[in-house]
This record gives sequence, structure tokens and C-alpha cells, in this order.
Amino acid sequence: MSERFIYPVDTDQFKDIREQKLVYVDKTDMVYDIVSKYRYVFLARPRRFGKSLLCNTIDSYFQGRKGLFEGLKIMDLEHEWKTYPVLHFVMSGLKNLSVAEAKGILENFISDYEALYGSNPRQITPGARFRGLIHRAHARTGEKVVVILDEYDAAIMRLLHEPEERDAMRTMLREFYQVLKDEGEHLRFTFITGVTKFSQLSIFSELNNLYNISMLPEYSGLCGITRTELETVLRPCVEDFAEKYGCTADEAYSLLTQQYDGYHFCEDGQDVFSPLSLLKSLSSGKFGQYWFESGTTTSLLEHLKYYPKFNALSYDGVEVMESQFNIPIEDARTPIPLLYQSGYLTIDRYDREMHTWWLHFPNKEVRIGMVEGLAYTVVHSNEMDESALCMAMSRAFRQGDPATALLNLRAYIGGIPYDIMPKEEWESKKSREWFYKMLFYIIFNTMNSLVDTECKGILGRSDVVVQTPKDIYVIELKVDDTVDKALKQIDDQGYMVKWSADGRNVVKCGVRISSRTRNIMHWRITDSAGKVISEKKFK
Repeated sequence: MSERFIYPVDTDQFKDIREQKLVYVDKTDMVYDIVSKYRYVFLARPRRFGKSLLCNTIDSYFQGRKGLFEGLKIMDLEHEWKTYPVLHFVMSGLKNLSVAEAKGILENFISDYEALYGSNPRQITPGARFRGLIHRAHARTGEKVVVILDEYDAAIMRLLHEPEERDAMRTMLREFYQVLKDEGEHLRFTFITGVTKFSQLSIFSELNNLYNISMLPEYSGLCGITRTELETVLRPCVEDFAEKYGCTADEAYSLLTQQYDGYHFCEDGQDVFSPLSLLKSLSSGKFGQYWFESGTTTSLLEHLKYYPKFNALSYDGVEVMESQFNIPIEDARTPIPLLYQSGYLTIDRYDREMHTWWLHFPNKEVRIGMVEGLAYTVVHSNEMDESALCMAMSRAFRQGDPATALLNLRAYIGGIPYDIMPKEEWESKKSREWFYKMLFYIIFNTMNSLVDTECKGILGRSDVVVQTPKDIYVIELKVDDTVDKALKQIDDQGYMVKWSADGRNVVKCGVRISSRTRNIMHWRITDSAGKVISEKKFK
């Protein structure tokens, strides 16, 4: 089959995308709306979510590159196409550097623009040079200056828990960012993107006229690809993917939705897909962990070490107030703001009566990636051992043999080090329950690449559903309690109702773990009517 569509999977350059006729989802009407209404704008979105492409689009617009926008929505809105001097700083270049190295890179950025607009040898610091650059660009062109700062927080994210280096980096950046507040008369438009908020960085504490559009419904689809866009302008791409993958278009929509959809950035925001993962999947005709292949968990795992009493998996389905997730992350007492602002959690729904928000993992890709990334910190397992377990269990479930799957799981648990948890924590019933529920959560979510599993949560509701082409298994775990109670909870909570009209064989599995023996000691597997299919007790 010939390549019908070419996707921008390795570029965020608006110019290249348009000139090479790569697949492009038109957001230019929102761009026009923003630049017409505001002068200082901030947008927070997770990494690899299209912020840089947006910045490059705004750059091209203000440079008056009309030809790149032919056929796009903005052509019906913009009629003047003026050219402005644009100072565009990609701050991701300062990531993972010392303060001295970051300062050197920043000075190189400034030097490139000084080659266009001149320099003043008496202006030495980055802030002084930036200020002079803005003045000269305005004077030489006769037009006010546009400033774009992409990923403003890249340099400081790594230093979140290193106070001395963080403060030194912040001092250096503060002098640079302060210029934006002082030079308003020379600025036409300022656009700043980032992943997170930092309360003491001058961009928030001093630039008090910065307008944050991150949670405005009208801009919820500004980055990423919305469900509506996938079902309309990208429908030919989905049909092409379905042909490559060997399924129907409707099946393709369902699979892509499970894997990459689920992001919501405000109460009434649009449903958004991860653009990097979606486009790579459409391009390859395969499903993959594309977001995590880009190394996105590295810095997260480093940060989570500083929250030893909190496990990220515990927050899949957490109810919080906005002040608990949409705050500067260095002020947070839990990892929730970091997880939300980095894209590992997203808004599920808003309770208008309680004024609380429910957060969860957005999709299958993120859930599996989080589980795999954090599995070692919970069970210290060998990756090969874990993969072998998941393959064996998945094969058993597919063959209609849940008892063998549970035997494999029991053997695996038996190999977990006895001192996995400190003695004082193990003596707490709540801690023991948490550990085994976490273990179930990890194993069954890791199986997602082989069979379809759904884990509702790990605190309070530990039910697991495993789906195969022929069977549906509803599993409930009890620690130091009875299998009878596990099966009763499945019935009382109505876990089976969802599958009553599915047509597949529905099976209930009640599992008891003993914290004394630290393993599965009893299971009972029944059909939907309660008839026992298999039962096993261990001494």
C-alpha cells in the first residue's frame, strides 16, 4: 500500500510541516483569537504535547509569512499580515545544565539576535542584553517586539529538590524574565509555555499581568488532537491506519481512544489525544508506548523519590480540590501537582456541589507506562521475571484457565524478598493491604499489552477485570479476609452488571492473601450464577 499520509513525527517546525505538506491539524483560528485578545499569555501543557509547534506557528504568523498559512482558518480572519521582530527562545536547551552552562547557552541565544539587531558592549548580563535587544529591535524595525519563551521551566525542573542550585538558577533567570515586565511599551505580544508552575520564579511573582489560558475551555484543544478533529479532519488517516492494522475504522477509533485519548484540561474542556503518540501510531500502523519511549519517566521517578510516603499509582481516581493539583509544584506536599501538570494525571470530572475534581490516568498508554516505570520500586522485580509472569498469566486467561494464571501469580509472589517492607510498616494492616493491592495493580496493568485489563483503583476498590475474546474475569482481592467476602463484594457492588449483555462468558474470582504467609492462600472461581468452577486452598 502506498503512503497516503506523511506525519510530522520527527519535527515541530511549522514551516517544514507546511512546505512538505505533512499532516497538520489547523489550530490557527485559536492562534488568531489569542493574539488579538491578549498581550501576555502563559500556557501549561505536558511535555511532547505540541507546545513547540504552537510556538513556531505563532512565530511564523508574527513574521508575516502569509504563504505558510494558505488554506488555513486564519486566512479568513487576518487581512493585514504585518511583520514584527520576533525573539524566540527555546528554553529546553538549558535543561540538565549547571547554572554557568545554562547562562552560556542563554547568552548564545541572545548573540544570535544581536547579529540581527546590534549589541552594546556595556550590556553584560543576560537580562541587560535582552533589554537592549528589545529596544534596538523596536527602534530598527519600527514595530513592537514579539517574545516567545518555549518551555520556560526546563532549566529548573531538574533542580526542584536541590535548593542551592535551584535558587542560583532562579536568580539568573529572574534577571532575564524581569525584562518582560519592565519593557511593556516595546512589546507587541509575549507567549510563554511550560509544564509546571514555580511560585517564586519571577515570571509568576512579578509578571502579574501574565494571563494563564491553561484551564480555559475555549483553548482546551489548542495543543494535542481533539476527539472531534480525529473524527472529522483526520478520519481519512484513521481509515488508513485501520487498513494497515487490519481492522475496521470503528475498531480503530475504539483502540486509539483506549490507548491515547483521555486528556482534559478544564471542567468543560474538549477530549484530547496525546499528539505524539497518536501521530506515531497512525504513521506506523502499530500501537506503542511512544510517550514513554521519549524518556518521559526519568525525571518523574527522580522527583517521586522525595515523596516516600506516597505512591503515584495511588492517585488514579483521586478526588481533590483545585488547590491540591493546580499549584506551584515546589509548594506541594504530595506528588499530585507534579503528576497532573506533567500529564500523568488528568481531569476526569468536576463535582460542582463539592467544588472538587477527580483525577485519573488519562489512558492505557500512561497507565501501563507508569506501572512499568514504578514496578521495581514496589516489588524490586527482575524485568525478565515480570515479563515471563505476565505472558504466562495472559496465556492462561486466554485459554480459559484462570486457576493456572493464579498459580503463576502465587509462584511469583513467593519469590518476592521477605524484607520488601520495613518490619514496622508490615505490622500495620493498612500497609499490608496497600502492598498487595499495589502488587495486583502492577501485575494486571502490565498485562495490558497482552490482554485487556481494567483496574479500578488500589485503595478501597481493588477489583480487576480481565477481558479475552471469549471470557471476562472479574477478580476481587482480600487481604486477611475471606473469599466469601470477596465474591460477595463483587455481587454487592454490581461489578458484573456492566458485562451482563456482553455475550462473553463471565467468571468471578475471589482471592484471599494471608499477610502471615505473605501469599495467596485461597481462591474460588465461579460462573456468573455462583456455581464453583475451581477452588484451591493452601496450607
